[in-house]
Amino acid sequence: MWQRCKTLIVAVLALVFSQQALADTAWDSYKSRFLMPDGRIVDTGNKSVSHTEGQGFAMMMAVANGDRDSFDKMWNWTRKTLKNPENGLFYWRYNPVEAQPIPDKNNATDGDTFIAWALLKAGEKWKNKDYLNESDAITKALVAHNVVRFAGYQVMLPGANGFNRNSYLNLNPSYFIFPAWQDFANRSHLMVWRDLINDGQKLLGKMHFGDPQLPSDWVSLYSDGRTVPATQWPARFSYDAIRVPLYVYWFNHNSAELGVYKAWWGRFARDKTPAWVNVTTGNTAPYMMAGGLLAVRDLILQPASVAQPQITAQEDYYSASLKMLVALSVSGT
Repeated sequence: MWQRCKTLIVAVLALVFSQQALADTAWDSYKSRFLMPDGRIVDTGNKSVSHTEGQGFAMMMAVANGDRDSFDKMWNWTRKTLKNPENGLFYWRYNPVEAQPIPDKNNATDGDTFIAWALLKAGEKWKNKDYLNESDAITKALVAHNVVRFAGYQVMLPGANGFNRNSYLNLNPSYFIFPAWQDFANRSHLMVWRDLINDGQKLLGKMHFGDPQLPSDWVSLYSDGRTVPATQWPARFSYDAIRVPLYVYWFNHNSAELGVYKAWWGRFARDKTPAWVNVTTGNTAPYMMAGGLLAVRDLILQPASVAQPQITAQEDYYSASLKMLVALSVSGT
């Protein structure tokens, strides 16, 4: 009897340690591919620029992996290089090969949100008040400069400038980062975050466009409450909108909103699922999902089958990031 118990214990411990090793390997691989010594994350699929999205994503990964040294490197570079002293937010894009690396002084609220969220998680994990204070300052700036009430909804604009067109707003539903908003609500007890969650969910329900019944990457919200795919971008459920079901799942594994993604992806075999679909015409990509896109599909259709991420040598920044974020959503980090 004892021998069988001993064998079982050894097997369980081996499984636990092997899973931890895979997780460590994924983060180590991610760092080796995309983290520069100064703390800058490079987008290898986009001419090796850097942006707040990547900094925020990787800061969250560092917290989840208990890697405070990498976290501090990334946060220090982000704060010193990208922080806008005029509004407390962050310049969204940095290109090291340009004479002026930051030509666009606008922010991107998904990047700002992830940075603030990572600082909140880091402050809680490592009992650091400075991280918490920095997070609070960013969330306060987000509310002040990016949250508006429009057409009866509380809405997070994609950036402080250029998205409010008076008669309509241009929105990016992949910037509705519900689990982060929930954590901000829990910390601040401000109703604005709960209103953003509730109204964001209502808006997603109005973004079931065309035959696939999916949101487009960019959506226009008109003053009368209508939502349509934004005309300034292709009307595709594509590389931005792929994050919508990821964040919905991360917030609520059992959300009814996940049904539209299950229905669309369920039409195709796993290896025959198109990478994007035009929600207006129904045209699909001539190439199939791979890498991080498939990881999101697997998360929604078969969450129990999601394994620890494997970052390949050929993987670009965004594909690898999606894989890592899927793993974080499963762990509830």
